[in-house]
Amino acid sequence: MADTAAPLQPPDRPGYRLKRLLLGPPLVTERIRREKLHNPAALGVLASDCISSTAYGSEEMLRVLVPVIGVAAFTMILPVTGAILLVLLVVTLCYSDVVTIYTRAGGSYVVARENFGPDIAQIASVALLVDYIVTVAVQVSAGTNAIISFAHLVGGTWTGIDHLQLPLSALVILILAYGNLRGLREAGRVFMVPAYLFILAVGLMLVVGVIRGLAGTLPHADVHAAGAMPLGTAGSGWLYGASLFIVLRSFANGGSSLTGLEAISNSVSVFRDPKGRNARRTLVTMSCVLGTLVLGVSALAHFTHAIPYRDGTPTVLAQEAHLVFGGGVLGALGLAFVQLATALILYTGANTPFTGFPFLASFVAEDRFLPRQLTRRGHRLAFSNGIVSLAVVALALLVVTEANVDRLVALYAIGVFTAFTMAGAGMTAYHLRRREPGRTWKVAVNFITAVVSAAVVLIFGITKFTEGAWLVVVVFPLGVWALIRINREYRAEAAALEAVPRPGDDVPRWRRHVVFVLADSIDLATVKALRYAHELRPDEVRAVHFMVDEAHARRLMARWEATAGVTAALEVVECPDRRLRHAVRELAARTTEDGQTALTLLVPRRTYASPLGKLLHRGTAESLAKALERLPGVAVTILPFAVSLAARERGPREREAGQREPGEHEPGERPGSE
Repeated sequence: MADTAAPLQPPDRPGYRLKRLLLGPPLVTERIRREKLHNPAALGVLASDCISSTAYGSEEMLRVLVPVIGVAAFTMILPVTGAILLVLLVVTLCYSDVVTIYTRAGGSYVVARENFGPDIAQIASVALLVDYIVTVAVQVSAGTNAIISFAHLVGGTWTGIDHLQLPLSALVILILAYGNLRGLREAGRVFMVPAYLFILAVGLMLVVGVIRGLAGTLPHADVHAAGAMPLGTAGSGWLYGASLFIVLRSFANGGSSLTGLEAISNSVSVFRDPKGRNARRTLVTMSCVLGTLVLGVSALAHFTHAIPYRDGTPTVLAQEAHLVFGGGVLGALGLAFVQLATALILYTGANTPFTGFPFLASFVAEDRFLPRQLTRRGHRLAFSNGIVSLAVVALALLVVTEANVDRLVALYAIGVFTAFTMAGAGMTAYHLRRREPGRTWKVAVNFITAVVSAAVVLIFGITKFTEGAWLVVVVFPLGVWALIRINREYRAEAAALEAVPRPGDDVPRWRRHVVFVLADSIDLATVKALRYAHELRPDEVRAVHFMVDEAHARRLMARWEATAGVTAALEVVECPDRRLRHAVRELAARTTEDGQTALTLLVPRRTYASPLGKLLHRGTAESLAKALERLPGVAVTILPFAVSLAARERGPREREAGQREPGEHEPGERPGSE
């Protein structure tokens, strides 16, 4: 029995081998159904962004209040926090409705698309995409603040440590991107732990704070410490009529505590079945935890007078932990536990966009409002293009703002509250069209969510306009326009490609078929092209050489006549101005000008595997094809020929014998050719 040769398998490219080394073996598409998260893991992965905002939400309120009304800010923070918790309640009720009805990834985008149409839905998509980008920058910057705060409180002011803010934050973004490129399940196992550590750490701090407060031993922070924000006076703030404006600004800053609440609705598809019920349970749990922690941190600030610092460190949360746990070894351990957990959840909170952004982008791309490349799953079944795009833009934003949390917050909440508005309005429209039990209650809740969220957007846009919110206000309409423009381009292309001639349409009938083989040398690539030309069974086959270098053309003609087995005559076309594409186009137009001749131009393209080979040779096949694409009756076929593979198959002596004569060039590489 004759041995059956194994099929030739091309070797893996170096880039693929490196990808496999870094990311692990590829996952097959069928694994997607198994790449799902159970509820505890989903809470850790998807809720980290939302819960971690506890670390800076209350502080951002105080940053507005303290410089204007002084110590009265510690009283005012509680009613402002209460208003934010009311917003949290209505938004949670609205999104519980969303995840129950819309169980695919997309959240408010899907709601808006289904109820208002795809164009209006782009407002929601831009809002969410911008919010995801800013979230990454805010979370990692706040996480680095937590680490620097711990160093300041334990070891004093460490020389140079503040300069680590930007490089450390950038490094964390790269690590998060790498973790998500490895796949969803691996990311889930790693990122669920910090969420529970943070809940435990802050919960412990609050319990100890309550005990010490009841015992009367809870200390106060030094509001006049060096570097702390200067205290205003309550009288001046109210006297000049600044009360409403200041409270609204504080409320807008505190609204950053609710960012991340939409992440679960944007990633419902990663839950196990039944998706809607599991997502709703996780959402309610997340909101309860968030509300408890935000209220607790604000209450501690009220009693301890933990004050924001100009440069952001030490943070209010770090000061509270330091005051609650006190000095000594146990106090240092408690502070270290809180700050470590805070840094970890803030860093992993930045992972939520790496889960939600690619899913949302792929969904928008499926509707042809973003490039279709964003719909492709990568090596480990993750949406790699979306992950890489998010990391690049977030890094750029981090560099521009120098990883400053206060500057980033000005860009933060408009996006997410716009998404809340679209979700509330969309669900209101959804229930108004249906007759169902509890319809009145559902319409009321969703309508209130839309109105309140729109009011927050308006407040934030006005009060934070000069602090950077103007950029988001400008980006929004430009982003919506860009997405709609992409969609129009896709629709125009689809309409053009779908215009297939029907029987009876006036379709040109060619009486003659001519094949030209572009020849700049006589070698294996040219011979292969000539053989292929005859397989097409045309009426005529010609080899065409465009003369840019006269000496080279004479040598080619001499070798052509002397080479046995060449089955086509060589035609030399003068190209005195060295405009190769122009000359090819003119020849093709002359050949097909009678309207009855079809022309196929075969262009041999020599490919090179090594980087040096690619550097040393310039290909012109694609540019020639582009020059002829609008000519009727003309088709261009590019025939690749792997030079490196042919060289390996030939022995050293054959390669030496097959060397070109001095002065010969590759097609398109002649001196002076266009």
